[in-house]
Amino acid sequence: MPNWLLPEHIADVLPSEARKIEELRRSLLDNFRLYGYELVMPPLLEYIESLLSGTGQAMNLRTFKLVDQLSGRTMGVRADITTQVARIDAHLLNRASVTRLCYAGSVLHTRPSGLHATREPLQIGAELFGHAGLEADAEIQKLVLASLELAGITQVRLDLCHVDVLRALLKNDERAIQHEAELFALLAAKDIPGLMSISTEFSVVTRNALLALPTLYGDISVIDRARGVLPCLPNISQALDELDSLIALVGADNITIDLADLRGYHYHSGIMFAAYVPGLPNAVARGGRYDHVGEAFGRARPATGFSMDLRELARLLPMAKRKQAIFAPWSGDYFLKVKIDELRKAGEIVIQVLPGHESDQDEFDCDRAVVLENGNWILKKLG
Repeated sequence: MPNWLLPEHIADVLPSEARKIEELRRSLLDNFRLYGYELVMPPLLEYIESLLSGTGQAMNLRTFKLVDQLSGRTMGVRADITTQVARIDAHLLNRASVTRLCYAGSVLHTRPSGLHATREPLQIGAELFGHAGLEADAEIQKLVLASLELAGITQVRLDLCHVDVLRALLKNDERAIQHEAELFALLAAKDIPGLMSISTEFSVVTRNALLALPTLYGDISVIDRARGVLPCLPNISQALDELDSLIALVGADNITIDLADLRGYHYHSGIMFAAYVPGLPNAVARGGRYDHVGEAFGRARPATGFSMDLRELARLLPMAKRKQAIFAPWSGDYFLKVKIDELRKAGEIVIQVLPGHESDQDEFDCDRAVVLENGNWILKKLG
């Protein structure tokens, strides 16, 4: 095997793409700050007990594990940053007030999430702690839409779901709750034949409701349709009411409902959402409420947030224009050095051409040059 060959679904990011990703990262983090979100930088490695607190079996399978040579304990390479940020809020900051935190960093997955997905996403996101009301959910969803608009993407479909619908159904049927993991997978795949097969011994009410869930997707009229076909349980009624109220708070044009889209079911505690954009089959951003995660760190706090993969988002954007730059000769002349320093302090890109080399630059459009005329170094337009 050649020593330059990378593992499957792991890839280098070359200059033009890296520049696009980095510029996007900076603009998004700057925008988060305008909303009051403070940047944190959790570590790449943590003890596995802390890293997987409240995340469920799915995240456990996605996490690379290794043995710490100093303590002998099992550590994990983070597959998601959200739990780490919840730990920082609950255990380190320990604020009583509303706390807004954001982050950007690499995560590592044992398996790709899709056919062409990377196993090393560059995750960026924002989390809001300390407010249990729907106003927090609305702020997070508006921030998602603002972030995508900042990236030049305006055609966004916001897809909403609520975990309490399924939980209320299972809570009222002891046989159904024994098959929770299987039901979750079947609903996510909208596998109606599979649901029919597994639910033969469930109560009639539960069975009919489970078979209805995969069909309850579409525009916001789905909420009214759900009220008619799902059992009139208090938790289901409350969940549908919350979806109705949140839609009014967000006020976005293109909102849809999918009551079977339960990815993150074990992790979330309320409304979940996914953002879809043209040109990408998978959600470009996912998020929702996860109030229980802080319990593992000794302090449960209301929490909601979202994350997205910068690499995936950047692939949707057109290639960035080459940056204008300035050529300068290689020389030990003091006044040339002064001139170059002045230009760079003014924010100009100045590339000195090393002796014996051509001046081609793929990443830069060198439209000017520093030249010596009449004993002075001056800036001159090329071509």
